Amino acid sequence: MWITPIGERESLVAVEEFVRTQRIWGGFCCVFGAVTLVVFLACVPAVPRAAPLAGAQTSQEGTFHRQLWLVPSGEDGVLMRTTVYRPPGAGPFPLLLMNHGTTQNAERRRALPAPAFETLSQWFVRRGFVVALPQRPGHGETGGAYREDQGGCDDADFAGAGRGAAESIAAAVAYLTQQRFIRRTGVVVAGQSAGGWAALAMASRAPAGLRAVIDFAGGLGGRAFDRPDNNCAADRLIAAAADYARGSRVPSLWIYTENDSYFPPRLSRAMAEAYRAAGGQVEYALLPAFGADGHFMADTDGGESVWGPLVERFLAKVR
Repeated sequence: MWITPIGERESLVAVEEFVRTQRIWGGFCCVFGAVTLVVFLACVPAVPRAAPLAGAQTSQEGTFHRQLWLVPSGEDGVLMRTTVYRPPGAGPFPLLLMNHGTTQNAERRRALPAPAFETLSQWFVRRGFVVALPQRPGHGETGGAYREDQGGCDDADFAGAGRGAAESIAAAVAYLTQQRFIRRTGVVVAGQSAGGWAALAMASRAPAGLRAVIDFAGGLGGRAFDRPDNNCAADRLIAAAADYARGSRVPSLWIYTENDSYFPPRLSRAMAEAYRAAGGQVEYALLPAFGADGHFMADTDGGESVWGPLVERFLAKVR
């Protein structure tokens, strides 16, 4: 408590009132300033994260120089996650582009891991190829729109679905063959299941630089409703094979097995015959039963001992 004369006391009261008023206004100004800052920051557009650029994303690893790349897909803003293996040295080396299968189930597609094909990739690297394994749009971490929708089962558009996949394959080949360590010519496009079918669709475009196609158990609509030897519109698949042949200008090797639950011998043989009759260059090989289901031979350890000699002879002929 302050003890002062009356006049001084009144002066002090005035001072106290002034100080109290300033504190109130000061607090109001702080609150108002903070609110203003929040509103201002809310109105400032967020700086977008830089989109990843195409090219190598990791360093090379291991004996086969494994490396993750992002590769154009032909769709704006969508880069395909692509595993690349290469031989030692500067190159340039020929390219083997290996393509994975698919499913018409969107939920399953989103969960698909990056394609592996490790044994197959190593087999080709040992023979002087750069191997690229792109994960196409609509699959796994690549994301983007799915271009391979075949429609219904009875009226499936197998030709259109394959061409949708071929768009992405063509974009990958065009980009990769611009890299210093890869040749622009002598490209081999291969694939398993829907990837093999997509390789045939790619050949139908008659692209420059394509040397040959290798189809491991290729097709679409196989094992419909998860029942072995049950195919959606097999006649449409055969007709689509003939359609692809009319545009193709390169030799192709088709490898199937006796125990393929997706494309049994009677169907794969009919597809090959239709392809040949329409002018396509096809070497059809039906191998004995392999494992529990020969459909997956290309991605199974030990399969190379079966398909390897066929591929080696084929590549020697198409140099």
